[in-house]
Amino acid sequence: MKYQIKETKNLTETEIEHILELWDISAWNTMKVAYFRTFFKNSEFHFLMDAHENILAIMRVNFDFTLKIADSEYSFAEAVGLVAAPKKKGYGAALVRSFKENTIQRNMETIGFCHSDLRPFYEKCDVEILHDKAKMIKESIGSGWVNSEDDDILIFHTSQERKELLNQLSSQNNAYLMTKE
Repeated sequence: MKYQIKETKNLTETEIEHILELWDISAWNTMKVAYFRTFFKNSEFHFLMDAHENILAIMRVNFDFTLKIADSEYSFAEAVGLVAAPKKKGYGAALVRSFKENTIQRNMETIGFCHSDLRPFYEKCDVEILHDKAKMIKESIGSGWVNSEDDDILIFHTSQERKELLNQLSSQNNAYLMTKE
């Protein structure tokens, strides 16, 4: 198995098609390669590959992720889209461990999110979890702000100060996801 990182522009058409197939998000299933490259231009892709360059697991890092907390903006790298193929073989966990090590080596402030039922998986991968803190992040939907659908914040690598800021989130101290126009 090999851990590999690729920028969006360096993905092959076949890899892009395979990524979309693995993610299986109905709104993206018909996405064309050129649009994929534009849509995910501020991302990088982390892979676990077999000896034949087949994708065993994938994760995307979104560099367009900024939270506003108490009138200050904090940019993070956001880890999203973790999928292993095939499942239940340890490939996802192996990718998460390699990914976490990579974020530490690069000193890349990186967080992710999960639902509470995935806590055991991330605990097994030695990822710190801020329980029930993701719900304190509000996202702009239409003309209003709604709570995130995720439960927990995953800490892959971040400063102690930022971790404490995230841990202090509450219904009286929300974070707001800033979207770039």
